[in-house]
Amino acid sequence: MYKLILAIRYLYRRRVSYFALIAVALCVFIVVVVMTVMSGLVGEFREKNHSFTGDCVVGTESLVGFTYYEDFLRKLESTDCVEAASAVIKSYALVGKVGSQRNMGVEIIGIDAATYGRATGFGGTLHYHKDDVSRAFKPTAVVRQAHHLDANLPGFVVGVDMWIWRDEKGEYYFAPNPEATAVTITCFPLTARGALAKAGTDLVNTKTFYFSDTSHSGIARVDGSVIYAPFEDAQALCGMKEPIARASWIHIKFKPMVGIDKGCGKVRKLWGTFYEQNKDKPNGELLAQVKVQGWKEHRREFIAAMEKEQVMLTVMFGLVGLTTIFIVFVVFYMIVSHKTKDIGILKSVGASGCDVVELFLGFAAGLGVIGSAVGIAFGLWFLRDINAIEDWLFERFGFQLWDRTIYAIGEIPHRADLTMMLVVAGCAVLACVAGAALPSVRAAKERPVETLQVSQI
Repeated sequence: MYKLILAIRYLYRRRVSYFALIAVALCVFIVVVVMTVMSGLVGEFREKNHSFTGDCVVGTESLVGFTYYEDFLRKLESTDCVEAASAVIKSYALVGKVGSQRNMGVEIIGIDAATYGRATGFGGTLHYHKDDVSRAFKPTAVVRQAHHLDANLPGFVVGVDMWIWRDEKGEYYFAPNPEATAVTITCFPLTARGALAKAGTDLVNTKTFYFSDTSHSGIARVDGSVIYAPFEDAQALCGMKEPIARASWIHIKFKPMVGIDKGCGKVRKLWGTFYEQNKDKPNGELLAQVKVQGWKEHRREFIAAMEKEQVMLTVMFGLVGLTTIFIVFVVFYMIVSHKTKDIGILKSVGASGCDVVELFLGFAAGLGVIGSAVGIAFGLWFLRDINAIEDWLFERFGFQLWDRTIYAIGEIPHRADLTMMLVVAGCAVLACVAGAALPSVRAAKERPVETLQVSQI
């Protein structure tokens, strides 16, 4: 009991301990805020990539694609673990508005909007056709009638950052209806061997499309460089329709109770059997380049960079924690130096060296608990209002943590994870105990006969 009473007395009577308390609280506050924001950004980026890709992807990076994808799609659809699967064309194209001499290079993705919307989160990225993804490539009836659009021409969906202006707050300004804009999409068709499919002066395939919608995936690279076109039109433009139809990827969504690893394992086995059955057919050699990947593996080059930044931040704040240990060490060294008489009295009445160590380590642990509680409380308060604070700073001083015209960020993540907070608090308490360890041992070694000399009292 006396250990608890003395620890509490030292806490509020020895003002030098307030410095350690403030250091712990400040360190915990910074770590909770930064780790919450960073973890939120990384988690949000992962989720966006998952939504963009689906659960599993079967395909090749080669621009010539692979054959017999339709047969494999039918096998996937009959598998009990697959909820939806959709073939995709991926290539590169030149895009320019009709009547303009300017063209820009883009990545073209050919999809069947209905099946692709079931296999991925594509439908949720649309603006005008969010409620009916199957009509993503059809300009609205109002636009068709007002501008007398050719009903035989297909529509296209464009990444939002290529089409819509974004203000400093990250808001996009959409017209009530899609504007009646026609563009030409030009591709260099390739044979199954990777050679140009056309010769002479007519090397390219060109087709006119009408603007029908925008896609806001939240992935800057995608929203700023991708155009979506109907699957069959993109397949014809890229030369993948004849003589044997080819596709670049198949995106797969598993049923809710099927884990990603388990589902990918089944698809790999299914593909292995399919490959053996078809590798000797015409252009069957293209099947050897096909990979079966989970969504994380497929998007690893984009996700890994952010995850590495998160690890680096964690290491940096681990080093900040070392500063807290040093501050606690100094504070406890000073306390022990000024409390030699108290230690001598305690040992003279029967307290052992272990009791003295327990006293000061308990004091340090209490300091860590209180400092962590204060730091977490202020951290939660700050996170709750972090977006309002940023808005206020932007309105008054033009300061913005992330420039929304550059970064694909909506609001700053502010939902703290309970497990993370408990880990941070536990580390703070351990840091305090570690900082107090050497001074506590020094206090335990004090001899009453020396500390209670008349000349010392």
